[in-house]
Amino acid sequence: MSHRLRTLDDGAWVSVNDRRRAGASELWRVRGVCDCPVADLLVEGIVDVGVDRRTVTARVAGRCLACSRETVTGHLAVGRFVDGSYRPVSDDAVRVTAGESARSRVGGAEPATDAGGGE
Repeated sequence: MSHRLRTLDDGAWVSVNDRRRAGASELWRVRGVCDCPVADLLVEGIVDVGVDRRTVTARVAGRCLACSRETVTGHLAVGRFVDGSYRPVSDDAVRVTAGESARSRVGGAEPATDAGGGE
């Protein structure tokens, strides 16, 4: 089964199958983007989107609300395809950049490596 994956509105949104799924102005909990144990990252824009097997990923530009560090992340999980349906990363998940060993819970699915780590 194929799916459409792209950015919309000059990097404001991640679109999956022509539906806006994640975007700028969202607050993501992310590990590994600054010296904070877990950053509250205000997403300012989507830089790139990708897919790793069933996991939809995005690189985002953002700012940590605690330390004010501006950064562009590695690929972070946005969601995952489970039985042909898209499931977003849960709002309380801590996302990790590619190469980190922590995992995030993706809406109703088994834990998924945020990027680069497979299923």
